Amino acid sequence: MNLEKVVFGFFILLAATLNFGFVYGDLSNPEHHEVYELFAAVVVNLIATVLKFGDRPHVGAVHLAASLVAVLQLGAATLVWFFAAHVGPAGLTSAHLAGVVSLSAGALFANVVSVVILVAETVTLRR
Repeated sequence: MNLEKVVFGFFILLAATLNFGFVYGDLSNPEHHEVYELFAAVVVNLIATVLKFGDRPHVGAVHLAASLVAVLQLGAATLVWFFAAHVGPAGLTSAHLAGVVSLSAGALFANVVSVVILVAETVTLRR
C-alpha cells in the first residue's frame, strides 16, 4: 500500500465530506451552517490542492483545476460570511447565508468532480 496515495485520497474525500456537511441543511437557517465547518473545509481544500501539485498526466491537471475552483469558491464564501457578519450594518442575514451556501455548493460540485476523477484513476490503474 502506498502511503502517499492514501493521504492524497484521504484529503480529497475529507474535503468533499466537510464541504457537503457545511452545505447540507436549510438554506437560510444559520444554525444549520457552522462557520467552523466552513473554515475546516477551506483548510482541508487548501491542503488537498497542495497535494495535487506534481508531475502527473493530463488527469492531474484536471484534478488541480477542480481543486482550485473549490478553493476559490470557498474563499469567496468565507469573504461573504466575514463581511456580512463583521462589516455590514445588518449582520449575517438569510440572503447573505444563501449566497455563502450557494458558493459552497459550487465548491462541493468541484470536489465531487475530484472524487470522480480519483475513482476513475483508481479503477483504471494497472499493477
